Amino acid sequence: MAILVAGATGNVGRHVVGRLIEAGQDVRALTRRPGAAALPPGVQVFEGDLTRPETLPPALEGVRTMLLFPVGEAVDEVVALAVKAGVRRIVVLSSAAVTAGYDTEYHYPVEQAVERSGLEWTHVRPGEFAVNSLYLWGPSVKAERRVVDIDLDTPGTPIHEADIAEVAAAALMDDRHAGKAYDLAGPEALTHRDQIAAIAAAIGAPLRVDEVEPEEAREFYRAQGGWAAENADFLFGFEDYSGATTDPGETASGANQQPGEQPDEQSDEQLGDGAGEEQTWEEPDISWLTCADITGVPARTYAEWARDHVDDFR
Repeated sequence: MAILVAGATGNVGRHVVGRLIEAGQDVRALTRRPGAAALPPGVQVFEGDLTRPETLPPALEGVRTMLLFPVGEAVDEVVALAVKAGVRRIVVLSSAAVTAGYDTEYHYPVEQAVERSGLEWTHVRPGEFAVNSLYLWGPSVKAERRVVDIDLDTPGTPIHEADIAEVAAAALMDDRHAGKAYDLAGPEALTHRDQIAAIAAAIGAPLRVDEVEPEEAREFYRAQGGWAAENADFLFGFEDYSGATTDPGETASGANQQPGEQPDEQSDEQLGDGAGEEQTWEEPDISWLTCADITGVPARTYAEWARDHVDDFR
């Protein structure tokens, strides 16, 4: 039977598809734009949209396990169709914000819909996505070899999207992961200053670093546009995870947390790819795991991530 990957053209999804193909699996990819998917040979590409459940039955027929991208709209209908098609287990690409208690509106309802279905489930909950560095800093690094940020010495544990995919692929293939929720982090704690240094080393050029106040950072990234502009209020402490207004002087900045959505295949086409999310939390304590803890595959460092994305920063 087949494995279906929803969000297959996203940062994580592409890596999941590649890992499954390497493992000799029968892989199906769900995308809204199959003509632009550019996935490996051997992958069956299906046109479908998680917000339009009526488009999904052809892709679900004969599927054993599926990776579900976190789209809350129509999730109950999507899961019901999976049950009807005979899907046995759903792996949810979720967020560690659920574990922290911040996410009650985005990823959490998707997890709950899957659990209510009676199907086997696994929740993959990454924390700080390394790829956020690209969405936030990439344009100014490319244009003027410059990074603007706040709290440069704040530590985080950014994770390579390929590490998230390793865990998701393992959960899709191995029954031993059923009924588990994995909070994922990278293998090392790094400040933003450390991350910027790794990008500079990867591209072989020094970067100008401007540490500014939240108000200035917000205006800079609003002007930059794209993902950074869309998330600037959250990233720099002007709104919380649910979108409520906050005071950056009184609350922890969202620059070390995560926007309420992950980049999906739509974002990929607009920005160039995989959901950027970012987050660290001091409370509550989270038992973070690395890719190596779960799969035995060595966790990729941030320096490796920067080298993998060097062309995106040049």
